[in-house]
Amino acid sequence: MAAETTRYRVIVRCPKCGEKYILRGRTNEKGELETGFKRCVCGNESTLNIDSTPE
Repeated sequence: MAAETTRYRVIVRCPKCGEKYILRGRTNEKGELETGFKRCVCGNESTLNIDSTPE
């Protein structure tokens, strides 16, 4: 069985359109948060505000 990894509550906000996404994610081997989020509905991929807290 794999070692338990910490889940994070991730809030992604788009400054262009104001959309807010609440996701769950885990850290990958590189230490980056992995949620599967790619881009906002307005097409913004680069300027996103991301906050995360452990669950």
